[in-house]
Amino acid sequence: MPPVLQPVILSGGSGTRLWPLSRSAFPKQFHALVDDLTLLQATATRCDGIDGCEIAAPMVVCNDAHRFLVADQLLERELPHRGILLEPEGRNTAPALTLAALHATAEGDDPLLVAMPADHVIRDQAAFREALAEGVAQAAEDQVVTFGIVPDSPHTGYGYIRQGESVGGRARRLAGFTEKPDRATAEAWLAEGDYLWNSGIFLLRAGRWLELMDRYRPDILEPVRRAYAEGKADLDFYRVEKTAFAASPSDSIDYAVMEPLARDGGGSVVVPLDAGWSDIGAWEALWSVSERDADGNAVRGDVLTEDAHDNLLFAQSRMLAAVGVDDLVVVETPDAVLVADKSRAQEVKKIAERLKAEERAEHQFHRCVHRPWGTFEGIDQGHRFQVKRLTVKPGASLSLQMHHHRAEHWIVVRGTARVTRGDETFLLTENQSTYIPLGTAHRLENPGRVTLEIIEVQSGSYLGEDDIVRFEDRYNREQEGDA
Repeated sequence: MPPVLQPVILSGGSGTRLWPLSRSAFPKQFHALVDDLTLLQATATRCDGIDGCEIAAPMVVCNDAHRFLVADQLLERELPHRGILLEPEGRNTAPALTLAALHATAEGDDPLLVAMPADHVIRDQAAFREALAEGVAQAAEDQVVTFGIVPDSPHTGYGYIRQGESVGGRARRLAGFTEKPDRATAEAWLAEGDYLWNSGIFLLRAGRWLELMDRYRPDILEPVRRAYAEGKADLDFYRVEKTAFAASPSDSIDYAVMEPLARDGGGSVVVPLDAGWSDIGAWEALWSVSERDADGNAVRGDVLTEDAHDNLLFAQSRMLAAVGVDDLVVVETPDAVLVADKSRAQEVKKIAERLKAEERAEHQFHRCVHRPWGTFEGIDQGHRFQVKRLTVKPGASLSLQMHHHRAEHWIVVRGTARVTRGDETFLLTENQSTYIPLGTAHRLENPGRVTLEIIEVQSGSYLGEDDIVRFEDRYNREQEGDA
């Protein structure tokens, strides 16, 4: 029988260097940056069509706060999954892959796991699948496989992999990992030809990973095993036990297993990958993998240029014009604008860090905030009032809730709403409205087949998202803010 290949998508990144597009509540893997698929969706389809093996539905390991985004984006493209495993807090990639291995072997199976970050771009899918097929052949022989990116420049922002002797085909013994080099070292490695960029993509048998964790990092394996055993299913998700998982040290796949395995002198190989790869680590990297016009500009949205060259110009909500500028990054979102020298795009992370330290909402949320039932978007606010636009998906429902400090007016602009207000339940259609008094239990539902759109006017002494008492919720959420 052909081996079973189990894709494992590691979706724990925050993408702070891509602010203001990427934010902690909606990071870069959930955005469509190079085509119509989000980075997560593209990763979920990346293994389709690998010769010589059976492809299982992907498994996703993600932050608990992102679980509904993952589920919605897979559903949007009708992509099945074998499990969405929730990390109560980020502990890096070694505990995440351990969770996946435990889930994959829970019923006695032992598939090949290919662990892939959710936020990378690979432009040449055929080349990726060819390299992966070669890796499958090695992993089927109990080798631990990583994929090294064939470098096209002396990049100082990546870790490197040193290749050893050939083990057949393009695969070579993995001789070691190195940290990010300085410029002179990177140039020497590029000229030498035995060094590859570390892609963060790994392939090995699930049982083999657990064996190696038991050998090298039992301090990670045992708390993660306990967290998984004491976990429980929750809708589309598997929620591991929080306290046990938090007891696991934080470590990467590289440090926890790959480096000591390479030092021990056997059992690990690297397959070169030349497939238009990028980790989209900063805006400059997105410019480099994007289609560009005759002047070298990569544009998205309503953008006009005049005598502008080699810019990344990204507009979400309004027209953006660039005149007589070169080598800039300009990113417009409804609530923030970034202007940066393209060569200093890595430093955008400093702005995101300052926003976080100052507890500004622009670090965490976009103006349009996603919820499992739909979205809400701030339109206007002032002293003792706030206006929002709500969209509710067909068949979806907000929680049954009440507020201590605010009243709400709801106006239906599209679709049909089922409203619960105290002991009443009634329907509203377009151009109809209702009032929810302060302290009254209420719920908003969409019983129809089209998206429900509501304008909500809040008034009161406090309008924060934490003013909510939730009584019932079909999505099994704890207190997570609005509805």
